[in-house]
Amino acid sequence: MTEAYIYDAIRTPRGKGRADGSLHEVTSLTLSAGVLDALKERNGLDGHVVEDVIWGNVTQVGEQGACLARSAVLKSSLDQRIPGLAINRFCASGMEAVNLAANQVRGGAGNAYIAGGVEMMSRVPMGSDGGAVAVDPALTFDIDFVPQGISADLIATKYGFSRDDADTLAVESQRRATEAWAEGRFAKSVVPVKDVNGLTILDRDEYIRSGTDMQSLGRLEPAFKMMGEAMPGFDKVALLRYPEIERINHIHHAGNSSGIVDGAAGMLIGNAEFGKAMGLKPRARIRATAKIGTEPTIMLTGPVPVTERVLAQAGMQIGDIDLFEVNEAFASVVLLFEQHFGVSHDKVNVNGGSIAMGHPLGATGAIIVGTMLDELERRGLSTGLATLCVASGMGAATIIERL
Repeated sequence: MTEAYIYDAIRTPRGKGRADGSLHEVTSLTLSAGVLDALKERNGLDGHVVEDVIWGNVTQVGEQGACLARSAVLKSSLDQRIPGLAINRFCASGMEAVNLAANQVRGGAGNAYIAGGVEMMSRVPMGSDGGAVAVDPALTFDIDFVPQGISADLIATKYGFSRDDADTLAVESQRRATEAWAEGRFAKSVVPVKDVNGLTILDRDEYIRSGTDMQSLGRLEPAFKMMGEAMPGFDKVALLRYPEIERINHIHHAGNSSGIVDGAAGMLIGNAEFGKAMGLKPRARIRATAKIGTEPTIMLTGPVPVTERVLAQAGMQIGDIDLFEVNEAFASVVLLFEQHFGVSHDKVNVNGGSIAMGHPLGATGAIIVGTMLDELERRGLSTGLATLCVASGMGAATIIERL
């Protein structure tokens, strides 16, 4: 099978996902096209040298609808003969775009792809698509649906994670992200967002709260306690599926959960023939990819079984991995991953994660693969594994090997 390589990986800074966020006036189309233009300029992508653009975005309505991928190609300076494919695997959309591109290259369906994703959460609110999985009783009753925050608290309760455990992880995420920015660790990959006049709108992640400590987090009320305990309450729904649990301990709040932000990311993926023709040196090999479905009430446990699957596909053990990126959708997701595999937090999200910098849903999967690659290069390490939990009970993972 043909090998698939990463030739470049970039992202925008992440803006606060509110009306006063720096990127609020930028559309998903414009932000996506900017990433495509940057990849073209950095890598000399003239003509129809890329087979397709595969672009993830989760809330595919309004300005994020109508095959945003193709719209972004047309808005960008890429050759118009390059088509576009918009995909949605919820929070793993950006990673799934990367994995699809890699597997297309492996299968011989083209020499190169651009893959990534976008989410403008300040402009297209999460859940505004009204998807059946959360609102149609013909489905929600059958699967014992609860909101993700309840699922995160259910994980914490079932596996014994305390509020202090979650807050400690959150404080460390903020510290690591602050340090990473101060040391310029993202400089290779972050492309500033500029306006039509070429003036910089945003050049660094603006969601980070550098002064976060245990005391400030301790003052925050649990975010999902009311919706869980109010009559009839989602807690009761979750306990129908998990009757061995007496009551759910609500530990998550805005400070130890992922931030709502705007952002986009893209990667250039191709085979060896593409690199030779373009005079480009591959940075990493995509060694294995995987996806899986999981029980939909607890919902967010996917990183555990999908990691087991992707390791098996690669013929590897957990100890063979040098660095991990486990998306910080909620603190308990990372805590469960580390507990299950016995992985030290010193190897996980070493530059902070979505708790500190935010989680632009359709882009995060591509962001964490790129962040992991940069850090493997910085440390001179070999192999990294990135994984995300996914809404409605799924997981996705990618293993890369630095060249």
